[in-house]
Amino acid sequence: MKKIYAPWRYEYIRNPDSYSCIFCKASKGKDDRACYVLLRGEHTFVMMNIFPYNNGHVMIAPYKHTGDLQELNLDEMNELIRYTQIWEAAIREAMNPQGFNIGMNIGRVAGAGVEDHLHIHVVPRWSGDTNFMPVIGETKVIPMNLNEAYDLLKSTYEQKFTN
Repeated sequence: MKKIYAPWRYEYIRNPDSYSCIFCKASKGKDDRACYVLLRGEHTFVMMNIFPYNNGHVMIAPYKHTGDLQELNLDEMNELIRYTQIWEAAIREAMNPQGFNIGMNIGRVAGAGVEDHLHIHVVPRWSGDTNFMPVIGETKVIPMNLNEAYDLLKSTYEQKFTN
């Protein structure tokens, strides 16, 4: 039997309720690489999901700590959607996925892992990326190290999407 290690997930699995708001923590962090923040805008920021569904899974969140979409003003909404568009393109350029899941889960019953801070997930998808492991083994295989994915996405964004 082969063993697959994902040690970065253990602390969260062991005690998920001990985590403060990951978005507020990352938005206030000083070391973007350590927080996996890829881009900081005026109203929103982009960060990698450290518990990704797939390699390249990013989240776009407003700086405003709210779980209510109605509390975002037009500038915050515009930047949120614009960054979603930009990062879909950056991930496409960097990783060549065959598709994407892009969306928000608002409220616990809708699947929100962080209920009180809105965020959009951008998840690249490839044919065959879902197999028996998550269904039977309750394990997801993520073949790329988070730091490698961060470096790839950050450099692609800087090379192709900045003036």
